[in-house]
This record gives sequence, structure tokens and C-alpha cells, in this order.
Amino acid sequence: MIDVNQLRRGVSFTLNDNLYKVTEYSHNKPGRGKATIRVNVKDLRTGSNLQLTFTSGDRVEDIRLDKATFQYLYDDGQFYVFMNNDTFEQKQVAHAVLEEDKQFLRDNMELELLSYEGEILDYILPKSMEFEVVEAENAVAGDTATGATKEVVTETGLRVKTPLFIQVGDRIKVNTETGEYSTRV
Repeated sequence: MIDVNQLRRGVSFTLNDNLYKVTEYSHNKPGRGKATIRVNVKDLRTGSNLQLTFTSGDRVEDIRLDKATFQYLYDDGQFYVFMNNDTFEQKQVAHAVLEEDKQFLRDNMELELLSYEGEILDYILPKSMEFEVVEAENAVAGDTATGATKEVVTETGLRVKTPLFIQVGDRIKVNTETGEYSTRV
């Protein structure tokens, strides 16, 4: 058990048989009375986001997620299939787990998957990834004093705002946390 004052971004805990991961944390201490702790959490089983409010002194059960490196193999329509690099065991991961970051998945890429009691619940993407541009608008010469950008599409379907000089066939580096263009490779 941990005190709710120890909850920080990335901490996983269980409450009422639900598994949560903290995405945002705020602590509010009014002039009188106990402090209020508000946390935005992601339900690790359903993928839904919600806000929980605790008073100072409340306790929750912290959990430890097991981490292993897996290789992404394919999408069978219902599950993403990964292979453990150490045991060569294949695991199926529900689409709900990776739904918001599915455009970052590429065949044969390595990804760290987090599991609790054998159930895969979360993942860790690399900080940045390289992609090939397959679609790009034509750049129009003109007023570029404001740092004009255009939208390009990568081989995985990811849409990214880039500078005008990026063309089809270029490789770009994308920040996976924000989904923003970093540099041309």
C-alpha cells in the first residue's frame, strides 16, 4: 500500500479491482482541512481515461508491472501479435492497449511491453522513430517568413506537420510522445 501523496506520473496502482496508470497529478492544499489529490488515470484494461480525487491520507495498492522486449509481427484484425525476443513465445495484444499509438507500429520493430500477472496492459515506445514519407503536398513558393509547414503521410499512415522542403521518399524523425516532426534523416 502506498499513500496517495506518492502518486506521480507513470505510477501504476489498483483500486476496486481496477488497474490504473497515472497520467497527470495535482496536489491542492486549501487553507483549512486536508489536502486534495487529483489524478488523471488511464484504466489499463479498458484504455479509458478518468479523473480520481483523493484526500490526503488515503492509500492505494501499488503494483509492479513486468517489462519484457517483444518484436511486433503483424495485426490479425482483432489483436496485434508480438514475439518475446528471449523465449520466442507469441503474445496477442488487444487493439485497445495500443489504439492511440498504432501509427507508430512497424513490422519487426522492438517494443517493451508491460504485463501484470501475465496480462499485457501497457507498452513503452522509443522516444523517437524514423519513418519514410509516402505522401507530401507540393510546396508553394511564397511568404515563408512565418515558418510554413505542410502535412505529410508516412508508410504507417501517420500524419505529421513538416517544413516545406520535405518530399516523398525522405526519411524523417518523429517524436513519439508528441507526434511532431524532429528532423530529416
